Amino acid sequence: MRDTLKHRGMRNKLAEILVDKGITDKNVLEAIRTIPRHLFMDSSFEGHAYQDKAFPIGAEQTISQPYTVAFQSELLEVKPNQKILEIGTGSGYQTAVLLLLRSKVYTIERQLELFKKTKIFFRKMGYRPKKLIFGDGYKGLPEEAPYDGIIVTAGAPEVPKALMSQLKIGGRLVIPVGTNDQIMTLFIRKSEKEFEKKEYGSFRFVPLLENKN
Repeated sequence: MRDTLKHRGMRNKLAEILVDKGITDKNVLEAIRTIPRHLFMDSSFEGHAYQDKAFPIGAEQTISQPYTVAFQSELLEVKPNQKILEIGTGSGYQTAVLLLLRSKVYTIERQLELFKKTKIFFRKMGYRPKKLIFGDGYKGLPEEAPYDGIIVTAGAPEVPKALMSQLKIGGRLVIPVGTNDQIMTLFIRKSEKEFEKKEYGSFRFVPLLENKN
């Protein structure tokens, strides 16, 4: 597949839809207009790539709805050169948005099939996160902590304590919390022990899985 003027026009329309839904961050909207979402998906879905919908990407995972990607990215308030930890690389689309926001991205994927596929895809597309890791997102990545922001792209039944502990003071954790539907939740670290919590309504994600061994 190629990226054509037609695709770019479709991305512009998608960005307009996101503005109508309340997305205001100009840098996030520019990332949505720039990134060729159809290349992150199976070619059979190409005609649907710029609809505001989630689609399967294999291993019982999905590429998130563009509105969800934009909403989480906006909540994260990414600044250039910030260290961002992403839990759930998936197709790599959210990773690409974070990279276009000029952050230093550390991203973890627990599904080996997706990890291998996305690693090859990033190399081909020229996307360069600081680290792409096959591992358990519940544990975060303590050796690179602390982070300015942490974004979780799967539904967590509870907030992993490891992620809270890896956040800088002033840092932001964006995580959907719940089992069936999730509540999009923002934690802002105020001090070593104090966090401010804000909730932003109901979303639906695939579950965040924890390795029990």
